[in-house]
Amino acid sequence: MEVSIVLLEDLLKALFTAVEYAIGNETNLAVAFSGGLDSSLLAKVCKDIGVDVTLLTVGFSESFDISFSKDIASKMNLPHKVLELDIESFKENANHIFNKIKCNVTSHIENCIGFFYIGRFARANGFRTFLTANGCDELFCGYDRFRLAYTQGSQELMKLTDKKLENEFVLTQEIDCILKELGVNLLQPFLTPEFISLAKNIPIEQKITGPNDLVRKHILRQVAVSINVPVQAAMQRKKALQYSSLIHKNFCKLNMESR
Repeated sequence: MEVSIVLLEDLLKALFTAVEYAIGNETNLAVAFSGGLDSSLLAKVCKDIGVDVTLLTVGFSESFDISFSKDIASKMNLPHKVLELDIESFKENANHIFNKIKCNVTSHIENCIGFFYIGRFARANGFRTFLTANGCDELFCGYDRFRLAYTQGSQELMKLTDKKLENEFVLTQEIDCILKELGVNLLQPFLTPEFISLAKNIPIEQKITGPNDLVRKHILRQVAVSINVPVQAAMQRKKALQYSSLIHKNFCKLNMESR
């Protein structure tokens, strides 16, 4: 699809501004990294700003995230640390997190588990602060639900964006509860009011082209390519953390065993 050059430049500037504002005077930071579009874009922006970036990936040994992130990190020439999860400690930690956040939404529990491991891994590697690219799927029609809602018109897609953002802010509070216990701080530059405002004003057709659009987030992908994010990462389709790390699969196993 044809992407507006003016909008592309505005978005690129907003991405850099959001990250610069979020990190302040920090010069050495970790980024939660899957190797996908969002985390690769965030890592590249940090690198271009001049931050010493360390990429952190967690997942079970056979997960997609482990193998894919290693490949992309190598292409980006950035230091990369990987934590492979084991089922025994996973069971103990999952129960602790479930009791801590008092939430019955499975995706929220699984995300909190993922962030617990990333936060603890960050702390173990000397980082008290790490960044994530949360917000991009909500703001750039990343979820498959946007494709399914496309025929209802742009107003419905904007309502869906707001609904997804509202859910993300609830999840953020739950994640913060977990990370506070670890003494770790999470920065989410793409969920600031200024960035949200700019992103929401980008026309829908720059994000999604129709009900059969399996790629989506087009303008964000073009921005990534323009600053030399590896094409393999920039064009990678959406894979939620809990699925690509196999946290969802193993959490479901635990639930089945407990019945």
